[in-house]
Amino acid sequence: MKTVTKIFQNCGLGIVLLGASLLSNYTLVAVAQDKAVPSQQQVEEVAQRLEGIMDTSARARVNPKAANVRMTACRISLNENAQATNKSNNPIFLYQEQALSSELNKPYRQRFLEISSVNNGRTVRSLSYKPANVQSVINLCNKPVSERVVTSTDLGKPVCSVYLTRSGENYIGVTPNEGCPANFRGAVKITNTVVLSKTGMNTWDRGFDANGKQVWGAKGESYEFRKITQ
Repeated sequence: MKTVTKIFQNCGLGIVLLGASLLSNYTLVAVAQDKAVPSQQQVEEVAQRLEGIMDTSARARVNPKAANVRMTACRISLNENAQATNKSNNPIFLYQEQALSSELNKPYRQRFLEISSVNNGRTVRSLSYKPANVQSVINLCNKPVSERVVTSTDLGKPVCSVYLTRSGENYIGVTPNEGCPANFRGAVKITNTVVLSKTGMNTWDRGFDANGKQVWGAKGESYEFRKITQ
């Protein structure tokens, strides 16, 4: 955790994972959709853009103070007894973890994500869960697909919903004006903007104290995750 804290201090940026911030629970409110796309297709597009591996190596090469962070996500299956919160809308479930590229066996953030269509098909929701046993699912994406099966107990507690709306070729979301509750490094609330594209994800994550003063997070530039292949 000391290493992770140092990263935030060096970068001046909150490292965020779509579905929930590392720092707190919050909901993203989507912007207006400019193009009609079938709801299940949007769910599939969001899932596909989150799947795989993305990292911040491009920024790290330019800025020595920026951390090289890797984000990994893969599809999982629920066993027959697990109940999805939005089962009728054919949700897609993912496992996602985030770690320093130099310490991939020590992820500092892990989530299950339930991707589904809401708001009469106009919005895609990413509901995140904190795994009940984080140690047991480390590097879950390295296992064969047949072994990526979890129960409702494994999913853990729902912690956050992110609402994303398609805008052109991207999916965009922002936090409410009042921000979202937090309790990390002096921040009592956070705000965030996320842009999910075909090539990765940009985030602007900011923490504010009780007086409304920004105490950490993005000043201007976003934190950039870009897809990589192996």
